[in-house]
Amino acid sequence: MKTEEGQYHEAVLLHTSLSWMNIRPDGVIVDLTFGGGGHSREILNRLGEKGRLISFDQDPDAVRNVREDNRFTLVPFRFDQLDLQLSRLGITAVDAILGDLGISSHQIDTPDRGFSYRFDAPLDMRMNPEEGETAAEVLNSRSHGELAKIFRVYGDLDSAGKMASRILEFRRSRPVLTTIDLKEALGNLIPKDKPAAFLSRVYQALRIEVNEEMTVLESMLSQTLKCLRPGGRLVIISYHSLEDRMVKRFMRSGNFEGEPMKDAFGNSLTPWKVLTRQAIQPDAEEMERNPRARSARLRVAEKLS
Repeated sequence: MKTEEGQYHEAVLLHTSLSWMNIRPDGVIVDLTFGGGGHSREILNRLGEKGRLISFDQDPDAVRNVREDNRFTLVPFRFDQLDLQLSRLGITAVDAILGDLGISSHQIDTPDRGFSYRFDAPLDMRMNPEEGETAAEVLNSRSHGELAKIFRVYGDLDSAGKMASRILEFRRSRPVLTTIDLKEALGNLIPKDKPAAFLSRVYQALRIEVNEEMTVLESMLSQTLKCLRPGGRLVIISYHSLEDRMVKRFMRSGNFEGEPMKDAFGNSLTPWKVLTRQAIQPDAEEMERNPRARSARLRVAEKLS
């Protein structure tokens, strides 16, 4: 492995998530979010010579962490291409799929990626910095209503409407291009007692919008049913209430409304057996060691025959 994990990213719920995956030595496993390689590295440790690991990551920086191992393949695409890319590799079914939906420490701590309010940097926030709109382009092109919806729905911010108004007012004099610009535009809407918590939600909302995270997540989850063999495990770690709700509903019913279809006798036709009645959270020791794990929620389901 070409990375020093402690400097790149500490994998959240590492051993807990892998224990739920029920990894066989000869299994075919998918890691949807390679990142710093923490989960992938441990999966390879549990696979035998005949096992295979397919990891996805659209971030070009992820290639730095690739392990030279003939059992391992890195797919440099977004995970909503799950079915297509597995088909291209000749894989018809896999034994387990893991998705850690959090942003990596490396991305947050690299100033020019624009993921953190801690640095005076361009507002980028793209997971793949070579594709799509930047956060600055979103802030400078969207209407009042569109901006307010982003902050309200993805950031759960009560002042979403006022925030949108401030940004539009700021735009009349100059564009919102950097962290400093955004803070200046929001002004006294940033609470003095808890500025970090507020700005974290602002940046979360913009990141979700920029990367179309909810749309991509829904597409990926839908594809897992086709890609998993019967008895295969789906293990998802989410960090946002909207993500967790989507995962919970999908695992409960096989759709995103949360209510399974029923046969003529009223029996549920859900394709999943939910293995975690409640979402699993990191223990106190892990949260103290890695504060970014505090909002993590792990859910697991097994595909039925």
